[in-house]
Amino acid sequence: MLAPRDIDEYLLPTERRVIRVRQHFAALLDDFLATGLVLALVVVAQRHLPPSVLVDHLGFYLGLAAVLRFTVVVLLWWVERIVVTDKRVMLATGLLTHRVAMIPLTKVTDLTFRRDLLGRVLGYGTLVVESAGQDQALSHIDHIPRPEEVYEALSELVFGERGTTRSAGRLLRPRWRR
Repeated sequence: MLAPRDIDEYLLPTERRVIRVRQHFAALLDDFLATGLVLALVVVAQRHLPPSVLVDHLGFYLGLAAVLRFTVVVLLWWVERIVVTDKRVMLATGLLTHRVAMIPLTKVTDLTFRRDLLGRVLGYGTLVVESAGQDQALSHIDHIPRPEEVYEALSELVFGERGTTRSAGRLLRPRWRR
């Protein structure tokens, strides 16, 4: 079986992992609703179209394709990891083709997070990482769980004194290691 590599394999011996999370499950909400809509349309079509083998087969295969697509989306969400170390921010993605994007903390010039109404209700936000006039692969990281704590820990690593990551230590609780 093809298993994605663990993100910890990409850490340098001198690095200390501070945060390791996956996107909030709300990242799957649009795909979940789209799959549900396709399945509902298949059921409505089955009930209102005249019975035939073609309609039955078409409905079955459309429903199967929708469920398989959602399964792949969930698997991709499951293997994606966002990792912050004391030296860089990394985003690992992919099942068959593994990709690790990263930005060194020394290049970060500004850090903000945004939360919309649904993000406030469900507990996620968007982290915006800016660097000196460059467009980075990690400029927007959507659906970060508990963004205030991630923002605070990352801010201390980037802009605070080195070695005084009080809030970063709080984030090492086991529930962050998924």
